[in-house]
Amino acid sequence: MTVQSNGASGPAWLGRPIDARPLFGPELASLLDLLRGLRRDEWSRTAVPGWTVRDLAVHILGDCHGRLGWRAGSQQGAAVSGETLEAFIHRANQEWIDLHADRSPAEIIEALERAGALVARRFEGADLDATGLGVSWAGIDPAPMWLDVAREFTEYWTHRQQIRHATGRETDPEPNALSTVLDTFMRALPHTLRGTPAPSGTQLQVLIDELAVGTWTVTATADRWSLAEAPGGRSTASVRLDPETAWRLCTRGIDPGTALARARVSGDRRIAEAACQIVSIVY
Repeated sequence: MTVQSNGASGPAWLGRPIDARPLFGPELASLLDLLRGLRRDEWSRTAVPGWTVRDLAVHILGDCHGRLGWRAGSQQGAAVSGETLEAFIHRANQEWIDLHADRSPAEIIEALERAGALVARRFEGADLDATGLGVSWAGIDPAPMWLDVAREFTEYWTHRQQIRHATGRETDPEPNALSTVLDTFMRALPHTLRGTPAPSGTQLQVLIDELAVGTWTVTATADRWSLAEAPGGRSTASVRLDPETAWRLCTRGIDPGTALARARVSGDRRIAEAACQIVSIVY
């Protein structure tokens, strides 16, 4: 898809709204199938630095509880003096995992099935025109609900892929979910380029090919970089990535240098390199 303004709700510079609402139910089903199929030893494998597969499953449960307003204690507290948003989130997440250290895999799966179904139902009925929670990596707080919902979907999807990779499985290639994840991640482009000066009208294209084909054009305006400007003329720079490189770059599964080595870059390399600093998670 080529992202451009269609007059829908939310700041126009974020581009065309995304509807991830129908994807939460299938995503939960895929997660539960994955977890039920794990061997006992696979639960103790490292999924992300510092967390096992079991820890990450508990973290997903915590995300569900947070959306349902079920998280209590320190998870609802405030950041301590001098603590950044990122530090607060990481601390709260670790406290949640520590609090549930004695839960068995069967208990985690049962709790995920119950809470995840409620979360899926809640998002399926969400009003995309409403105001949602902030999305720091897109540089907006509060964010339009459509971006908040889509961001939440990418969280569940990404964590499932991390469990798959930790247990010797490849990224789930299902194209609809993958395309939605990549479309959401690319909404970080204007914020990523905020410190990259360029004359108004300068355009960067990011192209992702293979299973999840998409083109995102971000344009420098007088005020900011924007995904809302209709593409016109030749882009100043372009970056072409494969889907695996793209989603792993956005979640820092690989670093920008590795992504650039795999990318096909044309035009102004300065802008292309700046775009490859994209991060679409709290990092």
